[in-house]
Amino acid sequence: MARRSSFSGSIGFILAAAGSAVGLGNIWRFPYLAAKDGGGLFLAVYLVLAVTFGFALLTTEVAIGRRTRQSPLTAYKRMHPRFKKLGIIACIIPMMIMPYYCVIGGWVLKYAVAFLTGHGLETAEDGYFGNFISGTYEPVVYTLVFLSVTSYIIYRGVNKGIETFSKILMPILLVLILGISVFALTIQYTDNQNVTRIGLDGLKVFVIPDFNGLTFDKFSITLMDAMGQLFYSLSIAMGIMISYGSYVNPKDNLVKCINRIEIFDTAVAFLAGVMVIPVVYVFMGKEGMGASGPGLMFVSIPKIFATLGTAGHVLGAVFFLMVLFAALTSAMSILEAIVSSFIDKFGYLRQKSTIIEFFIALFFGLLVCLGYNLLYFEFKLPNGVNAQILDLMDYTSNNILMPIIAIGTCILVGWISTPKKIIDEITQNGEHFGREKLYIVMIKYIAPIMLLLLLVKSAGLL
Repeated sequence: MARRSSFSGSIGFILAAAGSAVGLGNIWRFPYLAAKDGGGLFLAVYLVLAVTFGFALLTTEVAIGRRTRQSPLTAYKRMHPRFKKLGIIACIIPMMIMPYYCVIGGWVLKYAVAFLTGHGLETAEDGYFGNFISGTYEPVVYTLVFLSVTSYIIYRGVNKGIETFSKILMPILLVLILGISVFALTIQYTDNQNVTRIGLDGLKVFVIPDFNGLTFDKFSITLMDAMGQLFYSLSIAMGIMISYGSYVNPKDNLVKCINRIEIFDTAVAFLAGVMVIPVVYVFMGKEGMGASGPGLMFVSIPKIFATLGTAGHVLGAVFFLMVLFAALTSAMSILEAIVSSFIDKFGYLRQKSTIIEFFIALFFGLLVCLGYNLLYFEFKLPNGVNAQILDLMDYTSNNILMPIIAIGTCILVGWISTPKKIIDEITQNGEHFGREKLYIVMIKYIAPIMLLLLLVKSAGLL
């Protein structure tokens, strides 16, 4: 058996893990939820969950990966033979996410190209986005390009691919995020009614808790939303952190690595709100902050750039380049979770595994693209969303399978394998695990109950 690849150091692991977290979920979902759920109230709940609930699941997955030196498909069986099926589900999730993530990545690439070639303001025209995604040619081409670039990086391996590109893309990405955040806080705009709004006012909407009309039901919604967002922000329950954990050198300080990933990912999630909420508030007011997902990214934000004239070209290009890099770093991690599973389960070479998944993702990506034209259909999901193929895949993977994986992981580690195995793994080099008691309580009792509630809510039963 070939020697397993490893990150060259903890920095490579931290940047790769952070790159996984800095994706579309943070950029277009976190700001929307924060605006919807009381601004600072959502932030406070999110931060508490990040250092308790999120910390427990992140620690568990990274430690499982390093302990077993396996990908998600085979790691769970290594932990306990009866949990083999959990590993299969953990591999299905990224396989389900990868095709539609590449389709959305293709949309981002299309907008980045439009702004870089001087046609960005055309994206603000009514119907532009709908006409683009309903086309039979362009969406497929951009999906293919995005998938090909992602596959090339993974094809190159852990060190020459993931680690090298993470070290290049993440510093650039952080500079772009910080630059856009500063711009968002310093802008002001006067609308047709001579009402002037400034970016700092939008920041207040984001960070100051709004207790107006707060009830137990509303707080429970905020709690569930914040918990669901943690899956995106920390890249947990997707098999990603198990794969990345399997490449961590046994001599690295895992406690410090996990703490830094927590800080990094939470900071980026916060900055995503700083980038988006003040800008949308300044140009569209509070009513404009109700958009999320593609509606926010591909409709609302281009209209804002259009109001800025020539400067809108430059700012739009910077913004969509930032989003493109964020989408790419996340897509890398999703694809790696699949490729590493093929390598560990079937003994394939990395190159063969990457090529196989490339064609699988391309096939289902084509179905997603055609879901907006030739294969168009619409039905209502349990959460009330009118869905197409993309929405169905997203709902199944994120709202159903990911909570199931997280619950199963808690049962495995909390009650079958026992938390001691995880604690021994992360302290094997004599590290001090300051949150050991918190970890045990979370993984055995609190996290499974919260996850069960999230699953019931996601399934539309609550």
